[in-house]
Amino acid sequence: MRSLSASLALFALCAVSPLSAQVIVYETVIGEADPVVTGGERTLFSIPAETPAIQGPAYGPFRVLDEGRAALVDVTDGRTPEQFTAMLRDHPGIATIEMIDCPGTEDDLANLQVGQMIRRKGIVTHVPAGGSVRSGGVELFLAGVRRYADPGAQFAVHSWQDDTGLEPSDYAANAPENRRYIDYYRAMGMDAAEAQAFYAMTNSVPFASARWLDAGEMSAWVQLDEVKVDVAPRFRFTQIAALVDSLPSFQ
Repeated sequence: MRSLSASLALFALCAVSPLSAQVIVYETVIGEADPVVTGGERTLFSIPAETPAIQGPAYGPFRVLDEGRAALVDVTDGRTPEQFTAMLRDHPGIATIEMIDCPGTEDDLANLQVGQMIRRKGIVTHVPAGGSVRSGGVELFLAGVRRYADPGAQFAVHSWQDDTGLEPSDYAANAPENRRYIDYYRAMGMDAAEAQAFYAMTNSVPFASARWLDAGEMSAWVQLDEVKVDVAPRFRFTQIAALVDSLPSFQ
């Protein structure tokens, strides 16, 4: 089981640069592992922004904005795959998910299932300015057949922790607990090296902390179709070989 709750006073931003020059800012938060048998919980809550409530038909954490778009505004859980299926049944024209406030998931396995459904349906994911995609929500962003992030979009990642207090490094590299993420990232279009590097980056942050990335920083790790911000030149995955080599192999 994985859970992470926090009151956030600010966003920590880091410039995209080679790791030798990169300053990584962490935010300490309060983590709590809940003794409930599910697919795992991985969430990061923030102070709600001063924005109007999103109106529209509700399907769990989704709100239908119009016949072509839905918004993700809450945590996913074990019911979300069924709710997502119902939404597409009632609104088959939905082609884009606007990721407004995505704290994560209360059931990691169900969350990955939703991501696979998003990819199979050919749906685009978009994080608008001010949108926040955190923890397990990042996996859903990756699911987009095309991924867009506007200036002001925010992402947060951290290591997971199960109901026994164990984290990824406590398991063998090829244990199912680790393999499912590498396999998922590969299914979302990453090659083996990219999947391993991205997973290592997320797990370089302790469960009780969070690493924040803006759209430019995320574009250094994940292929984005559009990033309308000025960023330092992207570094290649080969430039983070030292980081990857220092961690267990997940291939």
